Amino acid sequence: MGKTSQSLVLRERRRVRVRKKVSGSPERPRLVVFRSNRYIYAQVIDDVAGRTLAAASSCETAGQVDGKTLTLAAAGRVGELVAERARAQHIDTVVFDRAGYLYHGRVASLADGARKGGLQF
Repeated sequence: MGKTSQSLVLRERRRVRVRKKVSGSPERPRLVVFRSNRYIYAQVIDDVAGRTLAAASSCETAGQVDGKTLTLAAAGRVGELVAERARAQHIDTVVFDRAGYLYHGRVASLADGARKGGLQF
């Protein structure tokens, strides 16, 4: 088993472990993060109804300089954007699901941006 596949297996184990305890409700939906090598995505999900209430990604933000993505700045902007869209639907509090990623770097920047946008964890 290569290092990449091993790290994916370990992240999946952490994700499943977190999802056993974290669930979104209509009163307090789940803010979930997905991080690829190039972009970062965030969704606000009501797990009871199985619906995505708000979403944002760094694909749609203009966080680029000279063709390179400013990763921390773009992640913070995605957090603010998803918070703005959630607040438009009268969602003030969410439960944060980091999906097995470490709370560091782009994930932490997205969470800080969502707090700055007005969401409470």
